Amino acid sequence: MYKKKRLVFAAVIYWLLLLYILAALIFWFIELQSQNRRMSQLKIEEIKSEDPAYASKSTLILVDEDRKTAQYIGEGSIFLLVISVGAVFLYRAVMRQIKLQQQQQNFMTAITHELKTPIAVAKLNLETLGKYNLDEVRKEKLIHSALEEINRLDSMANNILVSAQLESNRYQLFKDRVAISTLVLKTANDFNIRFPEKKWEIDVQPDLHLTGDSLLLQILFNNLIENAVKYSPKGSKITIRLKRDHAHIVLEVEDEGTGISPADSKKIFRKFYRIGNEETRTAKGTGLGLYLCKKIATDHKAQINVSDNYPVGSIFTVVFQSAYGYERQI
Repeated sequence: MYKKKRLVFAAVIYWLLLLYILAALIFWFIELQSQNRRMSQLKIEEIKSEDPAYASKSTLILVDEDRKTAQYIGEGSIFLLVISVGAVFLYRAVMRQIKLQQQQQNFMTAITHELKTPIAVAKLNLETLGKYNLDEVRKEKLIHSALEEINRLDSMANNILVSAQLESNRYQLFKDRVAISTLVLKTANDFNIRFPEKKWEIDVQPDLHLTGDSLLLQILFNNLIENAVKYSPKGSKITIRLKRDHAHIVLEVEDEGTGISPADSKKIFRKFYRIGNEETRTAKGTGLGLYLCKKIATDHKAQINVSDNYPVGSIFTVVFQSAYGYERQI
């Protein structure tokens, strides 16, 4: 709330200063125009009425007055336009930078929590295994829980590292032949084992291949499926499809969650963007997952979009070029 008040205060001061500049511009135009008229009147008064050239000299003075008036209007209009465009551009740039800074602060808060939680859970489970003589069922449950948290931590670390490398152009994109059917099926089965409470429908067409970076594609699939798990209720169905559609290979990840509003669907692939209010949001995350998905899809000449999964939920679709056409362009 305090930060919002500071932003509102800064915005009000900014627009007040802009209004002051505009008022000063109008004031000086009026003053210059008034001075221009007075100078013209004085010049006309200096001409003797019996002068045979009185009319022509007066006309020249009035024409000069009109010329200066047009000059003031032209220069003032250009100055006003430059000030207005610059002010709007500067305001939007500053607001965008402030918003990015807030998102980065939210990211640091989220990542601190996201790092501490899996470490604490895994540490507690391992300490419990070391201190107590538990039965095999409880041991297996604790080990499974620890491995799940470690996998989440590993996924998060990969997202952060790869995001930084891609953004700084320090990541070398490999161009290997990837068995995408095997990769998607393995990722989906891993999630099926980790989250047995979900209803999984996995439909993967065999023997589909792409040329690309297997690590980045793994992160793409992992993030899309993890996103579906995160935002769908317990016991709901998650559908994963991979198929060839004419000249394309299409991946679809469907969930039965709360869905995504049209306004949010245009923003969810932005860096650090997360749906909902930062103070009341309960879903875990750092705002990097879908940003990475968009970045990886773009680097692989693919298109990614989100649509409604009627009656509830969302469908994330990634459309790759076919293996042969794709290999020629990567």
